Amino acid sequence: MTLHQNSSQHRLGWSLALLAFAQLIISLDINIVFVALPEIGSGLGFSEQTLQWVVSAYTVFCGGFLLFGGRAADLLGQRRMFIGALWLYAISSLVGGLAWRPEVIIAARAVQGIGGAFLFPATLSLINRLFREGPERNRALAAWGGAGASGLTIGSLAGGFLTSYFGWSSVFYVNVLLAGIAIVAAFLVIPADPARHEKRSFDLPGALTVTAASTLFVFALVQGPEYGWDTPLIRNSLILAVVSLVLFVLIESKSKDPLMPMQLFRNKNLVAAVSVTFLYMGTFGALPYFETVLFQNVMHYSALETGLAFIVPSVSIFIGTQAGARLANAMGTRNALIGGCIVGIAGTLLMMNGADVTATYKDILPGLIISGLGQGIVWTAMWIAAATGVAHNEQGIASGMASTTLNVGNAIGLAVLIAVSSSMTATTGPVADNIAALTSEAFHAFLFASAGMAIALLISFSLPGKKHLVASAQETV
Repeated sequence: MTLHQNSSQHRLGWSLALLAFAQLIISLDINIVFVALPEIGSGLGFSEQTLQWVVSAYTVFCGGFLLFGGRAADLLGQRRMFIGALWLYAISSLVGGLAWRPEVIIAARAVQGIGGAFLFPATLSLINRLFREGPERNRALAAWGGAGASGLTIGSLAGGFLTSYFGWSSVFYVNVLLAGIAIVAAFLVIPADPARHEKRSFDLPGALTVTAASTLFVFALVQGPEYGWDTPLIRNSLILAVVSLVLFVLIESKSKDPLMPMQLFRNKNLVAAVSVTFLYMGTFGALPYFETVLFQNVMHYSALETGLAFIVPSVSIFIGTQAGARLANAMGTRNALIGGCIVGIAGTLLMMNGADVTATYKDILPGLIISGLGQGIVWTAMWIAAATGVAHNEQGIASGMASTTLNVGNAIGLAVLIAVSSSMTATTGPVADNIAALTSEAFHAFLFASAGMAIALLISFSLPGKKHLVASAQETV
């Protein structure tokens, strides 16, 4: 019995390592392509107006298909979707590296986004299925979150190195290698999906309408600042998104086997977590944009120096993710989330010291460290909350719900922070040429990001206390 338990624990350890590796791949790809954009543009003949679609195509389709991917993991099998998503990721990355025209790489990035939308909830729901609710799952989510934080830094550094020495296509080929390794490992270490005795339908009408709503909404949010919010394309996209969402709600209310079971909204942990993920990415998730502006346009750092400047906050976030699990185990998820929000808000307010024309990296560093710790704690705690009290056969859609609000929150938050901070900044010329204006924008962005997380702090108080969670976990087991 002891040997069997040791063997089982050993296999679980390898499973966690692979799932963390998959999260590393996802987060690495976010930054690795950013660094290569200028070379992609010149190599394939992109115009300035179309180059952004190398990033936007991924963002739009990933955000649009997250709910679809989450439910597919529940109904088709989490390991099956995990492996299938990796195949999609690998093939689209290969096509991206071989791309000979702008349209080809944009299409490859769109398919890669769909692969990411299938991979993220499959990875997260596998963790929530394989590891028991409580300390065991909390530690697993901390490892998974830490891998994601590491991937952001590795992506920036690897993107610069690969592009400089092997050309822009290498940032796509590396995904083929990494995804290939993960596919082989998945067959060896991820337990097979459990047999399903009940017959369940996929709710295709619900899937189509919510995917259309999500894709159109994310498209409008991402491209609105570029095309103009009053242009017919953006306005019509928003109208169609609302119509699709209304149709989705009507379909779900009448479906015998809905894509998004309404009883999930009775789970206070999930509802609070979904709200917090939206605010998290709309505030903390938007900070790197303003930090990059300070580093490059105010402090005049090169691309490489900017990448190096992000190492410290990335390490701080990694430490925070590990602390988040320990705090949740010791104090409960609610208290961990509250503590993380407070630390993150304090650190983000301290970052305002670096939003000055004479500021140096040392002025913003204390805020970066403290804010990073808070961000890491909240990251782990909010995913713990999102999985708490959710049945195994609904972990995929719960993960899809939380990750969808994460994606949408980032698009909305960044647009709002840029608009609000710009409106409070008096300029006498182009903002990009006015250092005082840039620092003023960053100052107000840090202030309003802190205010947004203060709302997340208030929502965190609605979570059940530790005693209630212990009782709920015992009922689930």
